[in-house]
Amino acid sequence: MALRPLHDRVIVKRLEEEKKTAGGILIPDSAAEKPLKAEVVSVGPGKRSDDGKVHAVDVKAGDIVLIGKYSGTEVKVDGQDLVVLREDDIMAVVS
Repeated sequence: MALRPLHDRVIVKRLEEEKKTAGGILIPDSAAEKPLKAEVVSVGPGKRSDDGKVHAVDVKAGDIVLIGKYSGTEVKVDGQDLVVLREDDIMAVVS
């Protein structure tokens, strides 16, 4: 099953953070926070304005972005954990 986001929605896959601190201490999964970095998997066509024009989304598939810890809706598709969120929920693009 493939997902195709609508309007200004973006589908991302969270990137795993390191499980060690700077001092070398291992962090168990139960204590680890949700990663803030994510890779864009798919992008919708854009938001439609009141006059009918479509404003394209600024990110593209493959971009690495920063998202909020609790942003979007988490879904599981074909064994992958994905997050569906609006373009407004993306804080920055990592270059």
